[in-house]
Amino acid sequence: MMLMGVAALALTLSACSGTKPRQKLAYEERPVEALYNTGYQRLQSKRWNDAIDYFQEVERQHPYSEWARRAILMQVYAYYQNSSYNEAIAAADRFIALFPGNPSASYAFYMKAVCNFERIVDVGRDQGYAEAALAGLRDVERRYPNTAFATDARVKIDMVNDQLAGKEMAVGRFYQRNSQPIGALNRYKAVIENPAFQRTSHTPEALYRLVELNMQLGLRDEAVRNAAVLGHNFPGSQWYTDAFALLTDGAQGAESMQAPEAKKSWISRLNPFDRD
Repeated sequence: MMLMGVAALALTLSACSGTKPRQKLAYEERPVEALYNTGYQRLQSKRWNDAIDYFQEVERQHPYSEWARRAILMQVYAYYQNSSYNEAIAAADRFIALFPGNPSASYAFYMKAVCNFERIVDVGRDQGYAEAALAGLRDVERRYPNTAFATDARVKIDMVNDQLAGKEMAVGRFYQRNSQPIGALNRYKAVIENPAFQRTSHTPEALYRLVELNMQLGLRDEAVRNAAVLGHNFPGSQWYTDAFALLTDGAQGAESMQAPEAKKSWISRLNPFDRD
């Protein structure tokens, strides 16, 4: 019951508190229940390092007991709360190696993914942790589809995909600012062509940037196609309004020479899903 309580608490992913300097326990043979319960009390008091020491003693003094198995998972949680993510992952890997078929392995896999998720940095930096988190979260979803861990993993997968799409957009904007349109086009296309990225918040801007770049490159038909997709999927967005204005401004000269009956609304002419 104690273990289940800690697993449920882990789902809240609360921030860890400050820690005190580490002071190792002196070896003293003690009953396993006493060691484990003392570690659990330290855990409840958010004395993460002290808790880790006691749970390690459980493993050391009673390595083949049921308590040792539980103690490893408690270490995973305490390391995580202490922001010692590498150590938490190492403890989770140890549990998985020792008890691969145990039901609590789902918790170990989940915590590995969460430790990488917690270390995701802004889009201006390397996204190695985001990619590792995504792989881990997908693994949890695949292995344990009907668990609370999988439910939370699916939410986090969407968040990581938004982060990675944001990275593509940041690089695309960099290329665009530095007059490298082909590099920028490839990054924006990656956002709209990757099914995982299509549901992110960056898709409308990516479509607009394709309109913008294609107009600059003189590829008006391609720009119109991108605007049509933007209008069909995000008709109320500011990005569609901006794309509409960009195409309208670019066609004002040609528009003035058309007969009145040919001047259909830009919406209908841009959008292939709304033609007469």
